Amino acid sequence: MGDRPSQYGRSVIAPVRIAIDAMGGDAGPATMVEGAAIAVRSDPRLTVSLFGDAESIDRERSRFPILAGRSDVVHAPHVISGEDKPSQAIRRAKDSSMGLSIAAVKAGDAGASVSAGNTGALMAMSKLALRTMPGIDRPALAALLPTLGDNDLVLLDLGANTECDARNLVQFAVMGAAYARTVMGLQRPRVRLLNIGTEELKGTEELRDAAQALRDATDLPIQFDGFIEGDRLGRGEADVIVTDGFSGNIALKTIEGTARFVADLLRRAFSSSIRSKIGFLISRPATELLRHHLDPNNHNGAVFLGLNGIVVKSHGGASAQGVANAIGVAVKLVEADITRLVTEDLASIRSPIITGGGK
Repeated sequence: MGDRPSQYGRSVIAPVRIAIDAMGGDAGPATMVEGAAIAVRSDPRLTVSLFGDAESIDRERSRFPILAGRSDVVHAPHVISGEDKPSQAIRRAKDSSMGLSIAAVKAGDAGASVSAGNTGALMAMSKLALRTMPGIDRPALAALLPTLGDNDLVLLDLGANTECDARNLVQFAVMGAAYARTVMGLQRPRVRLLNIGTEELKGTEELRDAAQALRDATDLPIQFDGFIEGDRLGRGEADVIVTDGFSGNIALKTIEGTARFVADLLRRAFSSSIRSKIGFLISRPATELLRHHLDPNNHNGAVFLGLNGIVVKSHGGASAQGVANAIGVAVKLVEADITRLVTEDLASIRSPIITGGGK
């Protein structure tokens, strides 16, 4: 999608429609609808479909006149709660806000779905409805994280697959690199595998086999730089870091916890005395920059890569601006046709691990 030339030689703005599970997240329609309004205001191409309790959504939608002609409401009688098991959620796919938003993607009525609801349920519903794309064994959950480098970091998998073989890891690398090219505009993303050391002999057999396959994949539009250890995740030394979902989820939660620890430590230090409070006023521009850099809302929008359709997971506690950022990620992936990018990249790999002749 994106801009395309018209028959008169001028650029025509191609519309993008995003399906939004308006009932997901900690605050439900209040935050999701406001986030949709922010996203629509910033992108003239964008229209949204809001799924959920029509009365609640319309009440919130009336607060934002910009949504009047750029959105529609699809009533869904049920909401998937945070306590619902994936098996329970699947049974409600046909009449829940989450399930209907995914169904809109499958039917071609929307380019992508965005939800802040139950992650396990969202993954199960998405995989069942959209299926994995050709050449991909398992979808992976990927997110953008801040670094000290010039751009963010794509980290995957973040919990969708607790155990992975070399084939899975290579597929994740291909998908993560396509995501980095789409969202960050990188031509050859630097890709590394998370490991307990950087030496080629370190780690499991699956990691070593995946590394060799990526070294051999010279036709891929990536720069494979081997292994990286956990203490280097935020240094800006890689654009894409690949791991299994078990390790990836631990890494993500550790990063988030460390960010909160630093913020709380600074808050405590600056309020400990009059001198500290004066010091805070002097250093406020720097601390505001730090707060902005660590704010998860500025990096909101994890993506289920490897499906025949685009599904973006917003953090349940995201602000309206965070929801708008997640919608923006969805728009970029629709425009870039990320499914096509991944398919083309997979086709260029001749490794027996991918073609079926390896382990």
